[in-house]
Amino acid sequence: MAIELFTRAAFGAPSQLQYRVSVAQQATIEASNLGVHLKEGVELGRNCKIVNSRTARIDSSFEQFPGKRRHVVNRGTETTLTLRERGAKPRKWQLVVRAYDDGVALRYRFPKQAGWSALVLAGERTEFAFPAGAVATFLPLESFNTSHEGRYDRRRVDDIPADRLLALPLLVELPGAGWAAILEANLTDYAGLYLSRGDTPGGVLVSRLSPRPGQPDIAVRAALPHDSPWRLILVGSDARQLLESDTVLKLNAPSLVADTSWIKPGKTTFPWWNDYYEVGVPFTMGLNTATAKYYIDFCAEYGIPYHTLDGVNDLAWYGGHIAPYEGADIIQGIDGLDLREVINYARQKGVRIRLWMHWQAARQHMARAFPLYHAWGIEGVMIDFMDRDDQEMVNFQRKLLQLAAANHLTVNFHGVAAPTGLERTFPNLLNSEAVRNLEYDKWDKDGVTPEHDVTVPITRMLAGPIDYHQGTLRGVPLGLFRPRESAPVVIGTPSRMLASYVVLQNHLPMMADYPSAYRQHPLTRVMAAVPSSWDDTRALAAQAGEYIVIARRSGNEWWIGAMTDRHARDVKFSLSFLPAGIFRAEIYHDDLAAAFGFMRTSRAVTSADELEVQLAESGGALVRLAPADNTQ
Repeated sequence: MAIELFTRAAFGAPSQLQYRVSVAQQATIEASNLGVHLKEGVELGRNCKIVNSRTARIDSSFEQFPGKRRHVVNRGTETTLTLRERGAKPRKWQLVVRAYDDGVALRYRFPKQAGWSALVLAGERTEFAFPAGAVATFLPLESFNTSHEGRYDRRRVDDIPADRLLALPLLVELPGAGWAAILEANLTDYAGLYLSRGDTPGGVLVSRLSPRPGQPDIAVRAALPHDSPWRLILVGSDARQLLESDTVLKLNAPSLVADTSWIKPGKTTFPWWNDYYEVGVPFTMGLNTATAKYYIDFCAEYGIPYHTLDGVNDLAWYGGHIAPYEGADIIQGIDGLDLREVINYARQKGVRIRLWMHWQAARQHMARAFPLYHAWGIEGVMIDFMDRDDQEMVNFQRKLLQLAAANHLTVNFHGVAAPTGLERTFPNLLNSEAVRNLEYDKWDKDGVTPEHDVTVPITRMLAGPIDYHQGTLRGVPLGLFRPRESAPVVIGTPSRMLASYVVLQNHLPMMADYPSAYRQHPLTRVMAAVPSSWDDTRALAAQAGEYIVIARRSGNEWWIGAMTDRHARDVKFSLSFLPAGIFRAEIYHDDLAAAFGFMRTSRAVTSADELEVQLAESGGALVRLAPADNTQ
């Protein structure tokens, strides 16, 4: 992989800073502009010269837990260009470029200097010019203020409407040359990055930054020195290679949490999804102590470590509307929900409690509430309805993660933009939403389609861990799906749902259905046994919108998840990633004629073997590979 940096100018014209990326002499990014637009009207990079360059080798490694793999090797090169603007204000600034085997990353660095002590940024001029014929899979947005829960679109880059706002990650197929993805990494004290197609003809995407609240012409205010986030271009000859990348993590700062022994990934029940539905219980289901204890008993029975208190209808567990937030405190439950009694009961059963809350509730009360949560044994918090990633919100999220870590609380973010690798710095960030997920089966007439399910892993999941409201084994064929708020169903087979726990990198996966539904299904204990963090990850096959096959290792066991779109298909994959020895393959695959819609088979395999599984329409398969010799 090669990246070129240069200034280009016609005779007598300004010297525009540009870059180009190629792999095996084939263009991934053609000549594209770099620079930023200051609020005062100055455009850095439009008329500059390179005054210095230095290159350093990166060769290190770090442990990432939880993650897609525990040991991350960080090797590449970093080149820093010092630039000086021509003209009345000859400011100095820097462009930092990193090159890895799987991609390149760029960031801007703004040093403090005489006459320039504060950064007031209107926007960026960073561009991504794709070769002719490039086809993008992207998430279109109506505005910067959004939950990022829309449907993906796919079209030629030069056919994207010029006024369309595009979220990251953005996947691009380069016909005859491979695949690329645009991401953001290390979003710190800055505004979130978006793209749109430029006004010029062709496949050029230009940067747009989320504006500060009430200041539509300003994206960033900061004291100098200051750095931008990284703009990352992942590249692979095959789409599946992008899924194995750790480069987003490598571009973030090392962990600020010295002791991570208290961070324990695991599944959680989540009754909001099923609308507190249940049959045959001697009490009224809802936000009350009896319901919480009932779920805690179920968690203890099936080895599910966490239960989440959320809301019902439009009522939060702490009182008032779920949204908008109305000022209620977050240290006690509504009438009928004794929070301390629930926590103590859970402790007796070996289960811990998680608490959902509106982000404004957290902002108002977390300084007092989080230490209390720690003292009470609360496991973590779910923060919702942020729907922004402007500089103010970005800084709030970091402040919350730091306070949560200080009080041994894990965090998952809902109503949020895609992650940018912050889980390296704060490993207590278990996952983020930023995706149209199975909660939409409660009200969306089209549901979460099989095609969407197999697009998400190669788009949104490239950015980091993802929450997807998984869990129900009550799936239906596509043609029979109808949305419903209470006890909703999903599209697909039970084996597909099992597979999703491996396919999706999710360190706090839900088991979101109601207890009696799980007790009636023979796959519930299999679902509960799938790990929630991994020691290694291999992408075996991937085609956005069609199918996905991913293998992940936990200890000395490998788990494989395979999912397809609405079309039945056979998938075959090599087991060459296995170490030497004989493994027992336990396979759960679709059998629509069977009583519960699945079949379990078993066989001995080695690294020399291939497995082939038949996936039904909207189907899937789960494979568990354990050493045949238990002493291994």
